[in-house]
Amino acid sequence: MSKPAVLIVDDEPDICELLSITLQRMDLQSRTADTIASAHRMLKAEQFDLCLTDMQLPDGDGLELVKWIQQYCPNVPVAVITAHGNMETAVRALKLGAFDFVSKPLDLAGLRKLVASAIKLSVDNNADTSVFGPRLLGTSKAMEQMREMIARVARSQAPVHISGESGTGKELVAKLIHDSGPRRDGPFIPVNCGAIPTELMESELFGHKRGSFTGAVSDKKGLVQSAEGGTLFLDEIADLPLHMQVKLLRVIQEKAVRPIGEQFEVSIDVRVLSATHKSLSNLVAEGKFREDLFYRVNVIELRVPSLRERPQDVLELAEAILRRLGRRMKIMPPMLGKDALAALEAYSFPGNVRELENILERAITLSTSGEVSASDIQLRTTPGAAGSAAPGNTSAGALGDHLEDIERDAIVKALEQTRYNKTAAAKILGMSFRALRYRIKKLGIE
Repeated sequence: MSKPAVLIVDDEPDICELLSITLQRMDLQSRTADTIASAHRMLKAEQFDLCLTDMQLPDGDGLELVKWIQQYCPNVPVAVITAHGNMETAVRALKLGAFDFVSKPLDLAGLRKLVASAIKLSVDNNADTSVFGPRLLGTSKAMEQMREMIARVARSQAPVHISGESGTGKELVAKLIHDSGPRRDGPFIPVNCGAIPTELMESELFGHKRGSFTGAVSDKKGLVQSAEGGTLFLDEIADLPLHMQVKLLRVIQEKAVRPIGEQFEVSIDVRVLSATHKSLSNLVAEGKFREDLFYRVNVIELRVPSLRERPQDVLELAEAILRRLGRRMKIMPPMLGKDALAALEAYSFPGNVRELENILERAITLSTSGEVSASDIQLRTTPGAAGSAAPGNTSAGALGDHLEDIERDAIVKALEQTRYNKTAAAKILGMSFRALRYRIKKLGIE
């Protein structure tokens, strides 16, 4: 097999020579181009496994080349060489689809790590990336789009912020991004930012040297360094206190960390993924989250849909959960009855997939036969229908009755509009046929 090839796009002979020598020592072959136009010609005529481009070129901007490669050579990872401290340009390049960036003056150790990751990605281009498909269940359009997005962002080193409601599976999405990219052989380190006491947070994340504070009886590697060569997943990043946000910003910008008590920073090779169920943009507006950190961690945003946005996936998820629970309990997993499925499809799942798991685990315990029925499933009442009496002496029960009346009227109108064709009425109401049939029965419409 021929050696992997790298295209260097730079009009400075000294930089080209330095990069060529570095790549040669990595047993890679390299070609050079000094303009965007010549890079276009070479990319069209030859096969490359990576493109390294400077930002300032005689006939244009390196970002133009990034966009061109994304359109015409999407399988070629492209990394940009930026001026020192110019993070705005680096972030723009990542948003356009660049694999990663390296700053001048060049850190050759960091450059070699970047190149090795990019070459591994290029070699894996023809690999089966569907390995994560069965683990991210659902055939809805929302989940198909989610799988496609995961495959795309896995090819980059850009920070990704995963947003979504509690219980939607944000950590699973982060793990799939890690497993589908060139860092899959490295560690995946999840960190719940809301679970670490504030006074221990700096030590936990960045580590410390022996004797740096009372109780530091030995050197300790922080979670950031533990993710070396892999992925650091910062769950509930919105819970980071402001003083830690400043320190994290520097880690991301400089790709280096300084343990407590250490005089010098230590270079790191870590991809940062983050998640929260809160709105970071709202927290920025309230002054509770730093705007500069927001733009660093939110280079790419990936939203995980709630379960109520994909009710057609409930059956597949429920059956998979029942099988898993059956294996764990060492019993034959019960079947899901039609009335139970209809009840689940009609439910809004404020707790999302995590709530579905809890509901089914409880249902298995309550079920006395080989089938889970609607009576075994204990669903939460409508939020507005619970609690104390509402203003105007309206009781919670009366409010629930009122909501049922509204729902009954909507179903009746849809049935009348479709001349009592339930399939067509279900489509108008945005629910499945089974769910409509269950609601009709429960509300006593027939």
